Amino acid sequence: MKIALFGATGGTGRQVLVRALRNGDSIRALVRSPEKLDPASALEIIPGDVRDQGAVDRCLEGVDAAVCVLGSHGGREPVEAKGTALIIDGMQRLGVRRLVAVTSLGVGDSRDQVPGFFRVLMQLTLKKIMAAKEEQEALIRESALDWTIVRPGGLTDGPATGAYRSGTDASIKATRVSRADVAEFVVQQLSDDRYLRQTPAIS
Repeated sequence: MKIALFGATGGTGRQVLVRALRNGDSIRALVRSPEKLDPASALEIIPGDVRDQGAVDRCLEGVDAAVCVLGSHGGREPVEAKGTALIIDGMQRLGVRRLVAVTSLGVGDSRDQVPGFFRVLMQLTLKKIMAAKEEQEALIRESALDWTIVRPGGLTDGPATGAYRSGTDASIKATRVSRADVAEFVVQQLSDDRYLRQTPAIS
């Protein structure tokens, strides 16, 4: 499979890249800082910004699916919603139908799946980022794409364990899960329609 990857230099994006390449897929990654990625024979790097429609289209042209792992941190304006809007636009024009996006538990109808202290944190320090993720999910839901939105719990940099819970059951609470495990689950969704137009949690 040829995959367009957005957010490849982030913690989870790097793990998706590694997992997909190990899976035998080829990746075309749109990144602002190409030097942050190590070269690989099945990796094509597109220098550019996800807020530039031309760059997004170059990344999407001729691929089978797209993975969106956009994230924001620090004082920068969140890119999740604006970047996703351009990705959706490009996919619809170029005929790419499969989209797997990673947001977070606590977004949308999963608010009660996170601990109370995190809900407070969301309002105090993560308000803009969570609002951008809410808008991002709304944009994806309103699209005509074959989408899956993956909502992980608290992310860690530990190794892949395979010992995680996933699915649409509201009993899945936000606990710690490694980015490597999330990446494994994300790559699985690209060839599986079990969660088509659904929002599975992973924790």
